[in-house]
Amino acid sequence: MNRKIIPHLVIAALPFLVTAAHASADEAWKQLAADVEAKCRKAAVAIEKPNAVVDPFGTSHYGLALVTGKPKGAKGLVVQICVYDKQEKSVEIGSAMDAKEFGLTPAK
Repeated sequence: MNRKIIPHLVIAALPFLVTAAHASADEAWKQLAADVEAKCRKAAVAIEKPNAVVDPFGTSHYGLALVTGKPKGAKGLVVQICVYDKQEKSVEIGSAMDAKEFGLTPAK
């Protein structure tokens, strides 16, 4: 093969490589968010039907989510902070806090 054509082939292929890398990065972020959501919802044992809102990127080491819902056996709305270790793929969840403290309940 003529060596002069190699740089032209690389330049021609570059947009396809960048698109593929971008698509795989998007898919990786979606997968991370899905894993954070699933594990945080499962860890929220004090909440009936927990809802998790995931920070789309988290930090360099941790995925983050706020888990909300009705506390089991009580009325009201509580919030728990959930931290997902990206390396260990494990979660820790904080205690249930009254959602009013976060301004998450509708005004009366």
